[in-house]
Amino acid sequence: MAVNAGSSSLKFQLLEMPNEKLITSGIVERIGMNKSIFMIKVDGEKNEETLDIPNHADAVNLLLNKLIEHNIIASFDEIAGVGHRVVHGGDQISESVVLDEEKIKYLDEIIDLAPLHLGPNLTGIKAFKKLLPNVKQVGVFDTAFHQTIAEESFLYAVPYEWYTKYKVRKYGFHGTSYKFITQRYAKMMGKDVKDVNIIVAHIGNGASLCAIKNGKSIDTSMGFTPLEGIPMGTRSGNIDPAVVEYMAKVKDKPVKEIMNILNKHSGYIGVSGVSSDSRDLVSAAAKGNHQAALAIEVQAKRIVDYIASYHNYIGGAEAIIFTAGIGENAKPTRANIGSRLATLGVEIDEERNDTRGVEQLISTDNSKIAVYVIPTNEEVMIARDTLSLL
Repeated sequence: MAVNAGSSSLKFQLLEMPNEKLITSGIVERIGMNKSIFMIKVDGEKNEETLDIPNHADAVNLLLNKLIEHNIIASFDEIAGVGHRVVHGGDQISESVVLDEEKIKYLDEIIDLAPLHLGPNLTGIKAFKKLLPNVKQVGVFDTAFHQTIAEESFLYAVPYEWYTKYKVRKYGFHGTSYKFITQRYAKMMGKDVKDVNIIVAHIGNGASLCAIKNGKSIDTSMGFTPLEGIPMGTRSGNIDPAVVEYMAKVKDKPVKEIMNILNKHSGYIGVSGVSSDSRDLVSAAAKGNHQAALAIEVQAKRIVDYIASYHNYIGGAEAIIFTAGIGENAKPTRANIGSRLATLGVEIDEERNDTRGVEQLISTDNSKIAVYVIPTNEEVMIARDTLSLL
């Protein structure tokens, strides 16, 4: 079972391994609120109900019992392992691990590095451990894939003590997605993963880029938190840090409130004033909305900045890969970014680029760097790593 626990939600997939067959999937939403929602797919059909689910432990208990009630499994014994998406592994976890008491204690100790995400992740882990005490729980970390990044790339130019004492450094995120894409691209090309040199653009509501050399992450755009990097649906991406102090002063607001604006009211929604959804921006821009068009262009420009830099840092990327919700589905976004990379010899084929959510070469045969769309599947990656540790 692949699990992604959020502050008030719990997404899940049950997969048959090693053939990676999806048995069922679903989500529990509004945990701890009135009218919680439980949805599970039964024979491909959504089965949804509204009820009170006070906490994650109750959500896990409900989920497990619904698997039996809908005859998806006959008993809990059929679940061989549970893999948890964990947003942060600090600087000590560089791969997926079995979540024993020692590892859980370590995650409790670093919770301040990502309190909004690690807290719910740990709540989900502890709930599954309690209800399935004899089943191995595995942590698959968003940050782990980026532990191969060199000091010159992960260090900030701040007092060194901030790193040694307080763990301030670039960690990077979306690592599970990048690991999946790297493995999938290698298989598509008939290559060893160690021979893969690519740039991956994971563009969804949260968005980042990753430079992958010899199959390993050597740089990524997100940093100490997911706020760093390119503008996203609601996040600002890179800004001058002095802006925080300035806006706190002129608005007479605490720094915490300004940071909340940078995380939840910036990016697409901040610049456009329209929406945090790229589809709404494209529609508004087509009707002449300048700010909506500007939000799209600001992000595209920053994405291209990273791609050009990473191409140089890798020593020449063999491919650029688009993935995640926008990357997989928004052909205007891919075309826009491709046109801005013409000086690198990138050429997007208009007909090939007319695709959504499927694996596809979208560059021309003459393009100096191949450009692909490859849908990501973090749940399968979680299941693979869990299986390997059973």
